[in-house]
Amino acid sequence: MSDPARNAHGVESAERSLGQLVATATTELSALVHDEIALAKIQLRQDVKRGAVGGGAFGAAGAVLIFSLPMLSFALAYGIHAWSDWHLSVCFLLSFVANVLVAGLLALIGVVFAKKAKRGRGPQKAAASAKETAAVLQNAKPHPRQTPDSTSVVARSSV
Repeated sequence: MSDPARNAHGVESAERSLGQLVATATTELSALVHDEIALAKIQLRQDVKRGAVGGGAFGAAGAVLIFSLPMLSFALAYGIHAWSDWHLSVCFLLSFVANVLVAGLLALIGVVFAKKAKRGRGPQKAAASAKETAAVLQNAKPHPRQTPDSTSVVARSSV
């Protein structure tokens, strides 16, 4: 039997059969889809990581507010009282305000990271890229390419 990719003189033909073109296109399209899925996974991981950082900052804000209030309040109130000779109740109130400000700052950091995670849109970027690739492939005209082993392409397409 003769190889359809070779002419009568045994020289590889510049044109490939329709089956070979379809097999090559299918293989390349499959690889492209796998690459697009991998890209979407990477972008999704980045968005999840940003969301986790934002959630962690919110958690840290809560932990600071709950666990440090008693110690910080007493230390700060007595420090203000020693420094200013104000009434002790005013010193405790100032200590509470300082703790609320620290917790508010941590919550603000959490909001910033949560907004970044929401704006990320990783999978949407990958989907848009896949649509662009599909549009380009629809308008593309096949061109001959030399493959090192054209029989392996035919063999894979017949399976």
